Amino acid sequence: MFEKVLVPTDFSKHARRVIECVGEIPGVREVVIISVLSRDPLARVWDPVAEIKEVEQKLMDEKQYVGVPDISAKVRAVSVMESEVASAINRVAEEENVSLVAMGARGKSLIESVLLGSVSRNVLRYGKTHLLVMRYKTIEGSDSLGKYCERIFAKVLFPLDFSEPSEAALSFIKNMAGIAELVLLNVVSKGETKEQIDANVSDAEKKLAELAQELGKNGLKVTSKVLVGHPVEVIRSAAKDEDVSLIAISSQGSAAIKKGRIGSTAYDVANSADRPVLILRREKIAMY
Repeated sequence: MFEKVLVPTDFSKHARRVIECVGEIPGVREVVIISVLSRDPLARVWDPVAEIKEVEQKLMDEKQYVGVPDISAKVRAVSVMESEVASAINRVAEEENVSLVAMGARGKSLIESVLLGSVSRNVLRYGKTHLLVMRYKTIEGSDSLGKYCERIFAKVLFPLDFSEPSEAALSFIKNMAGIAELVLLNVVSKGETKEQIDANVSDAEKKLAELAQELGKNGLKVTSKVLVGHPVEVIRSAAKDEDVSLIAISSQGSAAIKKGRIGSTAYDVANSADRPVLILRREKIAMY
């Protein structure tokens, strides 16, 4: 499903780990490593041609970190104004017709911050390609990203609200190779009384049980959970409690179908989760 992957790099060790992780994604055949040179609008002198040649040579060295002989790798270097880096990544993703963009949560600076960096955030907000944000916490003396790279689809948390986009995303992800366990999660966030909340929980449990039974017919291990609370907070908490290797979520849910490219729940989860998040774009799923 993700045969061709675009990986933006700023040559930091964290970006390099994402390149290494790509080889762990089942089915990848080609990787495009891109570096975007950005010009400070206040700079008086800039020689993009010379800089691109230098960066292309550095990118050639990065190809070795893909680490899987059967995966081909190519490089691209582009130059833009400082504010256009995310747009350039999204543009190249479409030009190269990649099936996935995989990138770190932040660049060289502020790695320890809770939220995404501006480039990752804008790729998330405006991109049209499935996006894998290799989100992790940097802890001195440890490599928590390595933990998730080893088997990124080993245990996947999939939140769904029973909307058409989320169910389409579930149909997409159930066919992914490499998933050992799938945890279905519905968050009940509506209900004026305890009776209403209990009724919503009971209804969701029945729907998830039916889905889990159907998905399990093909040998996939499926568990389900229905929890009450704020969707983003509950999803983050469930991911930690279940120690999942990946959160996979539809870019849109029931509340976002007519409001834009990405819904608030998917955006906030990707923006603040402490582990990898896969955003499945509604437009791309419809083409599948």
